[in-house]
Amino acid sequence: MVKKAVLYGPNGQTIDSATLEGSQAAPTQSGVRAISKDNQAKGLTPEKLAGILKKAVEGDAGAYLTLAYDMEERYLHYASQLQTRRLAFDGIPATITTPKGVSTKIIDAVNELVEGFGFRDACMDLTDGQGKGFAVIEPRWEYEGKLLRPIEYSFRDPRFFTVDKINHADLRLLTDDNREGIPLDPAAFVVHKPRTRAGLPLRVGLARPAAWGFLIQSFALQDWAAFCEIYGIPFRLGKYPQQASESDKRNLLRAVRDFANDAAAIVPAGTEIIFHSVTGNQGQQVFGGLLGYIDRQISKLVVGQTMTADEGSSLSQAKIHNEVRLDILRADCRQMAATINRDLVRFFVSMNFGPQDNYPQVEFPVTEPEDIKALAESLSKTVPLGLRVSQREIREKFGLSEPQKDEEILVAPKAAEAVEKPSEKEQDAKLSLRHGTGCLCRSCAGSARLAAEDPDKDKDDIDHLADDMLADWEEITDPLLESLFALAAECSSFDEVLARLDSLRLDSGPLRERLAKAMAISRGIGDVKDF
Repeated sequence: MVKKAVLYGPNGQTIDSATLEGSQAAPTQSGVRAISKDNQAKGLTPEKLAGILKKAVEGDAGAYLTLAYDMEERYLHYASQLQTRRLAFDGIPATITTPKGVSTKIIDAVNELVEGFGFRDACMDLTDGQGKGFAVIEPRWEYEGKLLRPIEYSFRDPRFFTVDKINHADLRLLTDDNREGIPLDPAAFVVHKPRTRAGLPLRVGLARPAAWGFLIQSFALQDWAAFCEIYGIPFRLGKYPQQASESDKRNLLRAVRDFANDAAAIVPAGTEIIFHSVTGNQGQQVFGGLLGYIDRQISKLVVGQTMTADEGSSLSQAKIHNEVRLDILRADCRQMAATINRDLVRFFVSMNFGPQDNYPQVEFPVTEPEDIKALAESLSKTVPLGLRVSQREIREKFGLSEPQKDEEILVAPKAAEAVEKPSEKEQDAKLSLRHGTGCLCRSCAGSARLAAEDPDKDKDDIDHLADDMLADWEEITDPLLESLFALAAECSSFDEVLARLDSLRLDSGPLRERLAKAMAISRGIGDVKDF
């Protein structure tokens, strides 16, 4: 007899391997877990809906969950908005964060789990809980590559489960032998309970408040459809004389009805038929306005805004409303990560490597939309001034990866080749012919050489000199303005500052020295250019 390995959960409890074999919540041909073919949306009335919601709160949620499915099939706007919210999560990639002390082997195993077959689809199936209040996935575990891992994730119909009759929060699996359900084995199921707000799972699902909107729009659509049947056909009113017989009355009624089909009829002499016209925009104003209002409320409920769901009045307003949706997306991703880490990652690590003090964490980070053009323009101005920026952070914002060693890398275009310049000796000889051996002219010659080596052809030597002189302007202006700032801080009004300006002793020495140096060098440049 082969001895089975002992499996441990995150808290050190032993796990019966038999619970991981086969399936506990698979559908059956008959019984409490048979695929339901019921329909609750047909003939829905306010009284019936109130009864369905009341039973759901009491723990009998079968009708409520069936209605939630019906709404996603019949209420197109609700289905669209719910799908938009679910697909928004699907666009967020999963990442792994590793606390200190976690071995590389465990980290690699969790990465394989997240990147493995079926994981992403399982996460998407769990988002079904946003509408119904909860969603359940049953993984099928088998040894593969020397590790016990899920090889299949099966979505289980929420109608296969019920809630605890006492706390109305813990899920239980329905069986034919126990209609109150049996407790779920935490190692065998992944249970996601989105918290759109505080409360019990069956009361926080989006389908519960949306059900009233579904009921109202159903009645409005029926009435509008009936209105459209007679739109364009005048309303007919037949009048018969008091002495008319029952046969005359029947003939008049038949004639009025015939006008709706072929617009032709015969009536006895003296019979009067009056046609009342119907204004078409009345239907749009009444029924269309009501349906539009209900749809806007559903958009607010599901995605938190209406501007990106329907026609927005401006791009700026749409951007503001989109921020609200990002807040909801962050919450959805955070709650999904908590479910995956609690019910899947921790058990996967514990059953393969034993209980750990720290476990790798799966996250679904939502990044802020960036104006890449504005960011690039800002960096082009601030980095040359000395701002230190992390390349890794900028690559993440641009969505670029770290270049590999053998990859071809994009670089800035080479500056235009500078024109061939005379040697330093030639420049000095030229200067000596013009001014002798004066040291001032040699400084000018050195400045001219630096200017000639500048690859920027759009600037002349004086422009470069001005740039050099102003490179450290703060060191010159700070001593000059220090006394002025101190005076302004002491005074209580502008007039008081003006009155005390004559008493200031400004330190203009650095400024005078810099101006004298600039004038001397500029004169030397002029001498070289004019030679």
